[in-house]
Amino acid sequence: MKKTATALACTLLTACATQPALTDLTANSGNARSTDQLALDFEKADLQLRVEPSSRSIRGDALLTFGTRAPLDRIDLDLDRNLPIDAIEVDGQPLPAARWRNPEGRLAIQLPQRLEPGKQVAIRVRYHGQPHVAKKAPWDGGFVWATTPDGQPWVASAVEGEGCDLFWPCIDHPMGKPKQVDEHITVPAPLVAAGNGVAMGVTEADGWRTWHWRTKNPSTYGISINVGPYKMLEGSYASRFGNAIPLRMWYLPQHEKGARELFGEFPLVLDFFENTIGPYPFGDEKMGVVETPHKGMEHQTINAYGNGYVKTPYGYDDLLQHEFAHEYFGNQLTNADWDDMWLHEGFGTYMQPLYMQSLRGDQEYFAALMTMRSHIENKAPIVSGKPRREEDVYDTKRGGPGQDIYNKGALVLHTLRGLVGDDTFFRIVRETVYGTNDPHPGNFAPRYGTTPGFMAIARRVSGRDLDWFFQAYLYQAALPELQATRSGDTLQLAWKTEKNTPFPMPVEVRVGQRVVSVPMTDGRGSVAIGTGESWTLDPHSKVLRREERIERYQRYLEEQKKKKAASK
Repeated sequence: MKKTATALACTLLTACATQPALTDLTANSGNARSTDQLALDFEKADLQLRVEPSSRSIRGDALLTFGTRAPLDRIDLDLDRNLPIDAIEVDGQPLPAARWRNPEGRLAIQLPQRLEPGKQVAIRVRYHGQPHVAKKAPWDGGFVWATTPDGQPWVASAVEGEGCDLFWPCIDHPMGKPKQVDEHITVPAPLVAAGNGVAMGVTEADGWRTWHWRTKNPSTYGISINVGPYKMLEGSYASRFGNAIPLRMWYLPQHEKGARELFGEFPLVLDFFENTIGPYPFGDEKMGVVETPHKGMEHQTINAYGNGYVKTPYGYDDLLQHEFAHEYFGNQLTNADWDDMWLHEGFGTYMQPLYMQSLRGDQEYFAALMTMRSHIENKAPIVSGKPRREEDVYDTKRGGPGQDIYNKGALVLHTLRGLVGDDTFFRIVRETVYGTNDPHPGNFAPRYGTTPGFMAIARRVSGRDLDWFFQAYLYQAALPELQATRSGDTLQLAWKTEKNTPFPMPVEVRVGQRVVSVPMTDGRGSVAIGTGESWTLDPHSKVLRREERIERYQRYLEEQKKKKAASK
C-alpha cells in the first residue's frame, strides 16, 4: 500500500452513509484464525462474480476446495455479513440454512459428515449484495464505484486493511492463501475485467461478458476486481534467467500517452529487480498493471495504478516501482502475521533508493534516504513480537508503528547493508525472498516470512551474531543514540539504547582529512584528535541513529500544523 497521497472522496455518498457498519471482525484483517481454520489446507477457489455497476452490487458464487490436517466437523470462513447468503452446498449437496450462521462476519458451516485428514471437501457459497464502499481507497478499504471522464463505469476493489472477506468468502489472514484461484468476472459488455494471473478467455451472452483468469498462490488481499472500458498495451520482457515475461497494462483510452510512457518503464523496473534480488516470481503469469480510480495497491500480477502518470524529480514513477516491489516483498514473500508487515513495506520502500542508486548514482540514493529519515517517528517498535491485525500495525493511535514500517524499516536495511557488506546483505535478502541463494524459474515457490526467520537467515549468512542489531532497531521504539564527548585530544564515544541492550555498532569518524573506523566492541570507543582538528561522526551516513536536529525539525512541523488547524 502506498503510504501518503491525497485521499479520494467517497464515490457513493448515499451508500457510504447508509451501509451497516462493518463488524470488528470484518473491519480488521488478520484476526486470530479459529482452530478449524488452522487445520485447513486451502486448495482452490473458483470465484464467479457478477459486477453490476448500475446497482453498485455484486453476485457471487464461490466454490472452495479444502483439505484438512485434523478431523473437522465445521468449516469457518470469513465473509462480510452485509452480503446475504443465498445458498450453501457441500460436495454438491444443498445444506439446510440451519447448518450455517454468520452473525459477526465469521461464517460457520456445519458439515453433514466429518472431514478426515487426507480427504477434501468442496464448499459452494452463493451470495449477493452491495459490498462495503471505500471512503478513502486504498487507505480505507472496499469497492470504488466511479465513472470515467466520458461517463462509463469504472470499478475497483482495494481491501488490504479490511481483507478479502469484503467481497468473497475466504480465510482473511496472511496465511490464508489458496493454492489456486480461478476468477470469472462478469461485467456489462463491452467493459473489460482485468484480473490476476493468466487470461483464460472471454465469453459473452445476453449483453454480459465474462473474463476468465487463473493465478497461483495469491495473497489474500492481492485478489482484486478491476472493471472499465480499458484498452491494453502488451509486450514481452526477455529475462536474464532465460524466460520471457508477458507485460500487460490496462488503461483508459483518454490516457494513452501517459500509459505508453509508463509502460516504457516496465523493462527498467524488471531489470533492476531481477539484477538486484532475483527472478521475477510470477514470470509464468505476467507483470500486470491496471489504471484505477484510486491511488494504487499491490494486487498480485495486476497492480492497481492511479498516480496520474506523474514522475518524481528523480525521473521515474515511484508508485509503479513501489507496488511492483510487493511482487517480491508481499506476494512472493508474504508476512506470516501483520506484525511482520515491515518485511513488505520496509523492503519495498528501500527498493526505491536502491533503484535510484542503480540508475542515477549515490546523490539520489542518499537524497531519498534523507527524506525518509526526516519522517521517522519512533512512537512504537517496528515489531511487537506478538500477533497483530493490520490496523494494529498501521494506526499509531492503537500503539502501532504506523509509517515507520516504511521509512524506519528502509533505513534499518540501509544500516544492515553497511554493517555486513553488499554481498552478504543481498544474499540475506535473496534467501529471505526465495528460500535459496540460487533462485531460478521453477526452483522456488511463494513462501511465508517472519521477523525471527529473517533474523535467523541474517545470522547464518553473515556468520555473525546480529541479535543486538535487530533488538535495538526492530523491537525498541527509540533509536540508538551515539554519545560523543571530547576531552582534550580524545573523543569518547558510547552507544545508548532505549532498554540499555548491548549495541556494538562500529562507527566511522572523520578526523581532519582521515577517516577512522572505531570497533565499539562493548558499545564504547575513542578517537585521538589533534589540536585544531575537526571531527564528523559517521561521515558516510551508514548508521541510523538518534539525531536531535531532526527531532527539533519534526517538533517545528507539528507546531506549524497545530497553528494552521487552530486558525481555521
